[in-house]
Amino acid sequence: MIGASRAGQATLAALLSGLLLIAVACGQGGTQVGGRYSTINGIPCDLGERLAFHIHAHVAIYANGQPLTVPYGIGIGKPWQVQQSTEGPFVVAGSCFYWLHTHTDDGIIHIESPVQRTFTLGDFFAIWGQPLSSSQAASATGPVIAYVNGEQSSGDPSQITLRAHELIQLDVGDETPPQPFTFPPGL
Repeated sequence: MIGASRAGQATLAALLSGLLLIAVACGQGGTQVGGRYSTINGIPCDLGERLAFHIHAHVAIYANGQPLTVPYGIGIGKPWQVQQSTEGPFVVAGSCFYWLHTHTDDGIIHIESPVQRTFTLGDFFAIWGQPLSSSQAASATGPVIAYVNGEQSSGDPSQITLRAHELIQLDVGDETPPQPFTFPPGL
């Protein structure tokens, strides 16, 4: 910029700043929503769904034998755009999407990430903002018995790995025999 006028230098600086903002907003660095939705367990709330790694798992929670609803919209920033489907409300859009989220209240966890990594049930509950331990699952308190694909799982339920079509059942208080679940076609 040697020999350029001050007005020319200011114009060039403004153009470069504008290009930098556009590059960040359109590139990898501009995919996250700042402020309102913080990164949880290394999982950001991105502006859109990221599908490089895309699997689904299912979680069911029973408190003293009664099913608890896993709500729709977990991990999807408000405001939501909700459409009615044959299965009930379906969150089609929001201000951002965590890599683990629910579109419906059927317990299906959508794992949609730009990277393949290990995600756990504890990650999902952290995004939900609910506790998960050997003595509590969401609002239900008491001894927690975990089943993975119909087999009892020992240890900390928050450490259960989410895998493709994994069926996870958490029984709090009374034990409920593992219940069947069938994923909809296409998932």
